Amino acid sequence: MHHRPHRRLARTILGASALAAATAVALAGCGAYGPAPAPSSAPPTLSPPSTSSSPTPTADPLADLDLRHRVGQLFIVGTEVDAVTPDTMSAVVDRHAGGIFLHGRSGAGSAAVAAVVSAFTSADAGGIPLWVSTDQEGGEVQVLSGPGFDDMPYAIRQADLPDDQLRASATAWGRQLAAAGVTLNLAPVADIVTSEQTRFDNPPIGGLGRQYGYDRATVVAKAGAFAEGMRAAGVMPVFKHFPGLGHVTANTDDTADVVDTSVTADGPDIAVYRALVPEGPAGVMVASAIYQNLDAASPAVFSPTVVALARGVVGPGGMMMSDDLSAAQAVQAWSPADRAVLAITAGVDVVLASTDPSVFPAMYDAVLTKAQSDPAFAQRVDDAARHVLAAKAAQP
Repeated sequence: MHHRPHRRLARTILGASALAAATAVALAGCGAYGPAPAPSSAPPTLSPPSTSSSPTPTADPLADLDLRHRVGQLFIVGTEVDAVTPDTMSAVVDRHAGGIFLHGRSGAGSAAVAAVVSAFTSADAGGIPLWVSTDQEGGEVQVLSGPGFDDMPYAIRQADLPDDQLRASATAWGRQLAAAGVTLNLAPVADIVTSEQTRFDNPPIGGLGRQYGYDRATVVAKAGAFAEGMRAAGVMPVFKHFPGLGHVTANTDDTADVVDTSVTADGPDIAVYRALVPEGPAGVMVASAIYQNLDAASPAVFSPTVVALARGVVGPGGMMMSDDLSAAQAVQAWSPADRAVLAITAGVDVVLASTDPSVFPAMYDAVLTKAQSDPAFAQRVDDAARHVLAAKAAQP
């Protein structure tokens, strides 16, 4: 999502970097994710090192996950930040959603947020960590505030800090998120806004001060420092919005057919991601605008061409997420079921339904039904689920 003032923003995520070869990390629940499951329900760990001269093949992390659980891992579903939304609890308990998104604005503070989070993490008995995500960028886009949370400056003001100071500040902000149970921050914004003089012509980013700068080098340095701080605190960052929302003149949250005419495959907007993604575990969010120079026929999140560009950046095992596909005006021409199937078919790994959880059952059921009847799509579901599990195993 691209945010109006005082509205939640759901940006998203596209990729956790090349983590498919992540080391053997048990996916059984720990600490923040509630009690450990019984051994019979826990996904397997990777095989231990072999003592013989012949290598021992690693276990498939999907081996003990049936199709319903695999499909569930491909969704993050919104819940009200100050209460347990019944639709979202059902998503976690009945359809095994892989994550929740804290939606809205809360000034109740860390303890109140932790209480909401714990209701979900204790309900998830599948043994795989439940991602707890939100938008904690700063400025207009800070979901969590109140006791235990600092007031974070706008990204463009964060960029005034030297890199080491920004990294230290982001580490402190990340620790505050972690204390409340948040494990995935849909930030930082990696969009290059055209210029300081024209920033207010760009409603979703420049108009809200969400940009770190106006050139590739500045955005890489400052967004990179923010991401490093989040990782140091144990929170995985998500870079957004691939391939760039810094030049559009409308917001995909409230406008259909938003078209970018500036971004190119070999330009600075995508080059930002090539520099940022290799620095450590992260996700990448794919935008829902249309990119005239990349694929003029469909929104990026539904475009195999654009998502393939993203895959080239994040690597074969990296994790990519959609921007919000539940309420954004940019995708309302498609049914919820078609949105989910199209995004996953295009190569996105995680569908974000952050604003309206009521659409999730239709999305999930459509993906499950297609996977049951279409072997090629079932393979895409398996690949996406492996990317999600690898990213969760690499959680900082």
